[in-house]
Amino acid sequence: MAALGNPVSRAFARVLADVRAGDHPGRLADYIPELAKADPDAFALSAASVSGHTYAAGDSTVPFTIQSISKAFVYALALAEHGVAAVTARVGVEPSGEAFNAISFDAQGRPANPMINAGAIVTTSLIAGATADERFERIRRGLSAFAGRELRCDEAVAASESATGDRNRALAMLARSSGALDGTVDDAVEAYFRQCALLVDTTDLAVMGATLANDGVNPVTDRRIVPSIVARDTLSLMSSCGMYDRSGQWLFDVGLPAKSGVGGGIVAVAPGEYGIGVFSAPLDAVGNSARGVAALRMLSEGFGLHLFRHPDRPVSPVQAVEIDARTETVTMRLRGVVDFVAAEQIAYQAAETMDATGSRTLVLDAADVAASTRVAALLLGDLFAHVREAGADIVVVDPEGTLDPS
Repeated sequence: MAALGNPVSRAFARVLADVRAGDHPGRLADYIPELAKADPDAFALSAASVSGHTYAAGDSTVPFTIQSISKAFVYALALAEHGVAAVTARVGVEPSGEAFNAISFDAQGRPANPMINAGAIVTTSLIAGATADERFERIRRGLSAFAGRELRCDEAVAASESATGDRNRALAMLARSSGALDGTVDDAVEAYFRQCALLVDTTDLAVMGATLANDGVNPVTDRRIVPSIVARDTLSLMSSCGMYDRSGQWLFDVGLPAKSGVGGGIVAVAPGEYGIGVFSAPLDAVGNSARGVAALRMLSEGFGLHLFRHPDRPVSPVQAVEIDARTETVTMRLRGVVDFVAAEQIAYQAAETMDATGSRTLVLDAADVAASTRVAALLLGDLFAHVREAGADIVVVDPEGTLDPS
């Protein structure tokens, strides 16, 4: 029998073919001379699930520099190192509505957010290091942990960025004059230029995105990279600020937290599900990969990925209800993952059935429950208390302790 192949990768290949057949004009980022050498025909799409499975189509092994995509992950490292209060004291969280290299500072002297250059330079400066080299090495190790493999810097691109980086130096000086940036301008910007020049491929981006989707745990290495709250906060900023001054349109059209870079890459995240990496070097008018945006829009529409789509009706958490009139007992057999929505259904159905039958005992059989969230366990605990207050008995069959709110 011939090998079956992978249907996900085949679906991705069809997306690439459909986008290639369309008209998505763009141009290479030639303001950094080394980036103008990129292959304009290379096009790739990868995904990594929170289960650690990876899929790819197209030129997925072609390396490119991460550029501004690094901003999201360095921000996560800074949050993990210093905490949200210390980081937001230096850089804000509001969309700027301006170009990525704009002069955008709020009334407190902070850059508007960490996804524009001024904010990213400040965020980079927050990573500990006595020198630019030490700071960059900590960043390189951190982003390598997100990707699940050692990343290296394209020193030619870093040198090209440094040689043409006067505007970034000016932004760093403004940040220093406002008190947002400590240390020297050179230490901040040279580390920033090198972090942008880290080489990745689309599978690296997919795994990095999947790490955020997986609450900060790399699903391939099974290693926690950042705390869960850091992953959440980073995705929040990506949702509102990650696609330059088209972030609002992006959230409206595609509905996924994402971050783009002028190297032609985009990372997008379906929280709790997977990360996606795309690459095509030609950029649209605001600096996002023209074909990459088209591919992700197609995926969002075709695969139902938009965060604000109406979800399909989930499978009921109540597998069966058994009523024993002789013993006045209602037994509810539960299944699956019990979250807030499931707990609400269980509580409603339990109350309705107990009232309708006049039963005196409620049995909840959780033997087939795979997991529960804390809020679900607390809601069910409240149900248990109300059953007892009504003068009925409650019996919980929970051999694995999955409904324990602790």
